Amino acid sequence: MSRRADLTCYGAAALAGAGLALSYPPRTLWWLAVPAFAVLWLTVKGAGARRSAGLGFVFGLGFFLPQLWWIQHFLGTEFGPWPWLVLSALMALFVSAALALVPVVARLPAAPVWAALLFVLQETARGLVPFNGFPWGRVAFGQVDGPFARLAVVGGAPLVTFGVVVTGFGLAAWLPRLREWRHGWALLPFVAALALGPLVVVDAQNGQRTVAVVQGNAPDIGLGLLTARDTLRDNHLRKTAELSALVHGGSVPKPDLVVWPESATSTRDRDPVLDRAVDDLGVPMLVGALRRNENAVIAWQPGTGAGESYAKQELVPFAEHIPLRALARLVTPFADQPDLDAGSEPGVLNIANTRVGVGICYEVAYDYVLRESAAAGAQLLVVPTNNAWYGRGEMTYQQLSMARLRAIEHGRAVVVAAISGVSAVVRPDGSVVQSTGMFTDDLMVGTVPLRSELTFATRFGGAIHVLLTGAAFAACVIGLWRRRRTSVVAEQS
Repeated sequence: MSRRADLTCYGAAALAGAGLALSYPPRTLWWLAVPAFAVLWLTVKGAGARRSAGLGFVFGLGFFLPQLWWIQHFLGTEFGPWPWLVLSALMALFVSAALALVPVVARLPAAPVWAALLFVLQETARGLVPFNGFPWGRVAFGQVDGPFARLAVVGGAPLVTFGVVVTGFGLAAWLPRLREWRHGWALLPFVAALALGPLVVVDAQNGQRTVAVVQGNAPDIGLGLLTARDTLRDNHLRKTAELSALVHGGSVPKPDLVVWPESATSTRDRDPVLDRAVDDLGVPMLVGALRRNENAVIAWQPGTGAGESYAKQELVPFAEHIPLRALARLVTPFADQPDLDAGSEPGVLNIANTRVGVGICYEVAYDYVLRESAAAGAQLLVVPTNNAWYGRGEMTYQQLSMARLRAIEHGRAVVVAAISGVSAVVRPDGSVVQSTGMFTDDLMVGTVPLRSELTFATRFGGAIHVLLTGAAFAACVIGLWRRRRTSVVAEQS
């Protein structure tokens, strides 16, 4: 291949990665993901392992650099661009490794299927390692405004990713022959997603609840928030008092439940100020708080105070727990802070006569957290989060898209409560019925349906994920065996 053609190929891979980044919220260009993977397939067609790995790395950088730009606002000028660049490059290496294996499966029948499974495999791997992984930017999380998201009700995020990637790869591989019926199944995931529409339901099975979200806001000062905890607490207490006045004055219907965002306060088991705020409102409240060295959500009851709580299980590496502390000082301002203690129990709290499932902030990216909550009887899902660190970039919209996908996956309404926005009320079909702006104090009161029926994904999503990743491993083993057998036969002849 000529140098000019080579540069064109790598340029196309980089543009495909950027196209995938553009498919994510806050834009509604979900469909861009399919041509992005079609272009990626064309660039690696016929390439060897080394070249495919290089193209995969360039594709990954084209995607992750814009996807993770919000890290720059978080760390600011003090740490420079290196944390953003290094994390983007590390994530791109997972894509590179998956693409390096494409030549191994390329000669198997239905090669695009096995190649798409490799993409699911790399998403699985980077959600596990290093340091418990970083599952941000999965293909499925960009699909909440399109029909592919409906696949989540059967197989969760892994099946959505597989459906999108295999459609893109399949169209590129078989587009000239789509008139032949046996090649038309490249469109099967899209057709299946459309057919699953009746399984995505929004009706209430166990009544409804009126939920209020208190968004107290925070100053847009990035790392300066390390010393602004009193400000966050005061803001949320003030906004809660405002809600109480509106309720008592009849301007706002009395909610059944009030939700505070993640780490809106620091507290102990006894907190007279919070007791008075909840008592005055006369409504139980889920309080996002730092307590007992845990990032927790506490069920605060009028008259009795703090009750049962949930502690965050998936702590953010280099922020809430610090691996490699000597190295961490180069990339994080939290290096000298003690690790938080991780929880070990599913997030299900009994409050306001409701089983409420809880996943705190970063946890919404992990499949098992809210799946366990839904399987344990949660009728409503709540995602308290603190996105104030990350400025006015796209991080909060990316995280909201994850919550929307979880709504479809588990057939539950989701309430997102953010310190500084975007807070939202999401129906079980993933649609947003109410939301707030960014960096503004606000109150949001909405009625959500309670549901108890378990979706197929809630029951079997974990098993489907294992099957998809297992199939990727099996394809690699078979591909290597066939390649070795072919080489032996060639040598003997």
